[in-house]
Amino acid sequence: MASEKTRNVAQNDSAADDEVPAAAKSAEDRKAASALASLDANHDDDVAAASAKNLDRDAVDKAIKRLGGAAAAASAPGAKTAAATPSAKNVKVDNADVTLLVEELELSRPKATELLRNHDGDAVKAMRAYIQPSW
Repeated sequence: MASEKTRNVAQNDSAADDEVPAAAKSAEDRKAASALASLDANHDDDVAAASAKNLDRDAVDKAIKRLGGAAAAASAPGAKTAAATPSAKNVKVDNADVTLLVEELELSRPKATELLRNHDGDAVKAMRAYIQPSW
């Protein structure tokens, strides 16, 4: 009798694993399911590989937009925004200042360079801004 119950439970567990829940529990789950469904769209076999890559890229972009909204779409690879252009100042940065920030603040070189550019190449201003709490 006990073996029949365990056999029934085992069958029910495997059946439950194969089923996809009909209704997602939260809005986030529904968004994720929608994004995955758009990625799983069927493609014709006659479509060339290049156009298939473009379709896949479009599906990924749409999925990212659905999941994260406009902020995620802007951060997607290949996406160019006008907001990113003004932040990149054309400031001459001294290599010694970059090395100083890398060694003292333990930053990566690109991060140290960006910090210096945001503070007009002044290492002291950059270090104070990095250390000062932002509250």
